[in-house]
Amino acid sequence: MKIINSVAEYKDFLGASNKKQTGFVPTMGALHQGHLSLVRKSLSENDLTVVSIFVNPKQFNDKSDFEKYPRTLEKDLELLKNVKCDIVFVPQTDDIYNNYDGIKIDFKGLDKIYEGKFRPGHFQGVVDIVYRLFEIVKPNNAYFGEKDFQQLAIIKLMVTQTNLPINIVPCEIVREKSGLAMSSRNERLTEKQRDIASFIYKTMIFIKENAKPGDKSETWINFFQTEINKHSPLKYEYAAFCEPNTLISVSSFEKNKGVQMCVAVWCDQVRLIDNLFLQF
Repeated sequence: MKIINSVAEYKDFLGASNKKQTGFVPTMGALHQGHLSLVRKSLSENDLTVVSIFVNPKQFNDKSDFEKYPRTLEKDLELLKNVKCDIVFVPQTDDIYNNYDGIKIDFKGLDKIYEGKFRPGHFQGVVDIVYRLFEIVKPNNAYFGEKDFQQLAIIKLMVTQTNLPINIVPCEIVREKSGLAMSSRNERLTEKQRDIASFIYKTMIFIKENAKPGDKSETWINFFQTEINKHSPLKYEYAAFCEPNTLISVSSFEKNKGVQMCVAVWCDQVRLIDNLFLQF
């Protein structure tokens, strides 16, 4: 496994190597089995797999959240070595943003709803760093987890609008045994909080199993809010039902149609997101 710490070093590596089909997994570190599932998929589908580790300051609208984000580089490198990752790219902020001011796209309103409503500027920060990393790494395939469902839709939109020759590969959410979606932010939870946080998924599953065609989405949003707020220190932030491809909000459920339920919940000081597909 080769570790590359600068843009210049990566460009030298590209210039010296025969171009192979490259898979890319961009991460902010604090790796868990969800990340590793993306890496394994890339390894199985490409000649070369590159993983980046970079905590991007531009996508944090809360400075304290950026400062508290877990950083576990040594552990991350050991995990990647164990799965036989080829290249780990660990750049510095000044290097990444040197002579790069970001990329402008038409978000088509996707940056203002759901996550965007509660995290202003977040998705601009996401497309800025993902475009920059794509520009440096030059992958054929890029792997993203579906836990960040709205982010995935925006990255697909960015690739389409900028005509990048990159295939975006969505990968299923990996969950802990309790059902809690794996996330780097889970590192900030106590064992007791992790157990309570599993109620997020359990409530979503209840809705999946009990909602029926003709139901108003608002009814189930209110149900989710009430149930979540019963379990301190959980605190509801939002829930939404939307069309899976366009993310357009759905007001009622229709037979033979699917909707995506997307939620955000605070567990004390840790913000957790999740989503689930419902088929009617």
